[in-house]
Amino acid sequence: MSNPILNDRIWNKAAKDSGWGAPDPTTRATPITDGPVSSWNSQVMTVGGTISASGVLMVILLATAVVGWQMGPDNSGGEVGGFPALALGGVLVGFACAIAMYFRPMWAKFLAPVYAVGEGFFLGVISKAYENYQNGIVLQAVGATLGVFVVMLVLYRTKIIKVTDKFRKIIITATMGLMVFYLFSFIINLFGGGVSFLHSTSLLSIGFSIFAAGLAAMNLALDFDFIEKGAKQGLPKGMEWFAAFALVVTLVWLYLELLRLLSKLQRR
Repeated sequence: MSNPILNDRIWNKAAKDSGWGAPDPTTRATPITDGPVSSWNSQVMTVGGTISASGVLMVILLATAVVGWQMGPDNSGGEVGGFPALALGGVLVGFACAIAMYFRPMWAKFLAPVYAVGEGFFLGVISKAYENYQNGIVLQAVGATLGVFVVMLVLYRTKIIKVTDKFRKIIITATMGLMVFYLFSFIINLFGGGVSFLHSTSLLSIGFSIFAAGLAAMNLALDFDFIEKGAKQGLPKGMEWFAAFALVVTLVWLYLELLRLLSKLQRR
């Protein structure tokens, strides 16, 4: 996420790994120009390149989600019991790739597609599980995710939402806190316990899901900001894939939060 993933450490790491640095006006070679036209460097990050990389990752994710859907649990024959193992494989692959890219962001061109494969499979399986019990919920969650993405992009482009240092710090801190809470609840589940309100239909649980979905939406603004600034400051070309990976991570998180929220609302 551009959230905790797209931070200053990653920015500096990308520069160090690629040998990139801010251009020195006294030593930079004169670019080839044709009149009053801005210089162009094919070896630096661009918004268009990041959009293309994001599109590739989304295609891979959706394709493997179809496979996960087909192999996911079914209401008949007690196949629901196979769900955790199927989903876990995709989660582990995606998590391993995310950890590797956190320390080596320039590997994203190779690892981000692998992440999309693993995470796409996981999404297909878990989406099938929800659809089995709440018909039509997946289409609603997909539509809501696309809607939130468009709204956030418009709010960012029109400067209604401005990514200041204070805004970034608040969102990243809140995101890290939420991730720690999720990790804590996961560990409790491993030992046979559980945080019941996460899955209940109480007002507290619904409010929590609204907060989590809203936080995921705010992270989209951080992603947009990183992509825009990265292109303006000429980050290495490989960072297009890392930025695309971070954007896909946020979209996956947003989709899952909206899926959970819609499930609670339908069961209430």
